[in-house]
Amino acid sequence: MAADPADQFCVAEERSGHCAVVDGNFLYVWGGYVSIEENEVYLPSDELWIYDMDSGLWTMHLMEGELPTSMSGSCGASINGKLYIFGGFDDRGYSNRLYYVNLRTKTGTYRWKKITNFKGQPPTPRDKLSCWVYKNRLIYFGGYGCRRHNELSDCFDVHDAFWEGQIFWGWHNDVHVFDTTTQTWSQPTIRGGDPPQPRAAHTCAVLGNKGYIFGGRVLQTRMNDLHCLNLDTWTWSGRINISGEKPRDRSWHTLTPIGEDRLFLFGGLSSDNVPLSE
Repeated sequence: MAADPADQFCVAEERSGHCAVVDGNFLYVWGGYVSIEENEVYLPSDELWIYDMDSGLWTMHLMEGELPTSMSGSCGASINGKLYIFGGFDDRGYSNRLYYVNLRTKTGTYRWKKITNFKGQPPTPRDKLSCWVYKNRLIYFGGYGCRRHNELSDCFDVHDAFWEGQIFWGWHNDVHVFDTTTQTWSQPTIRGGDPPQPRAAHTCAVLGNKGYIFGGRVLQTRMNDLHCLNLDTWTWSGRINISGEKPRDRSWHTLTPIGEDRLFLFGGLSSDNVPLSE
């Protein structure tokens, strides 16, 4: 549905735990929550906010189709003009559902589609994970979520457990790949290197054929370590030694590639739960 004329000069509502992606000269924002007094209220899942970087104007479009539930902590990524969202947390718990919407619609209508006819096994339900986009593939890492007893592995740090149902909550450091061309899930065999510690609310970026991750949280600890995964050979770098002044420990931050050899790190929450503006 096209934007209402009354919404032409509005601004997207403040939020946390949302998805924000860029396609062309437009920034697309979906989901998340807003804090009202002591409550966290999920924002409507049928709203897509679009920021035109040329004009500096926001518009809001009401979406149609197979709407996701209102969630926070979903992982959004843009590839070939489509916004994909995976995972997240809603009133019913953690999700491992995958949706997409065509951002380059010619009709002005944005229609969600839930991907159900995939092949392979998707990741277990989780939120606050990250995604690298590489060669028409969405490559997911980490996050916080739940697993059953028979799904536990060495890529999972247990935080809590519900023994009656044999359900465990905790942090992941596994890698999962969704091929958008073949609609297939797979889990690559990591061929070497020391993987990062399981974590959530970290951030990631791609430079060339390397996927970088920085920081994040496990238990009450926030981190400031940098790691790299070769997306062709599936080998981890181990912790990368950083020269100069190291950024502070943080979670919920951003990491953006600048040119071919630089990453721009900004914001997040410090170890003291203080928002950072550096």
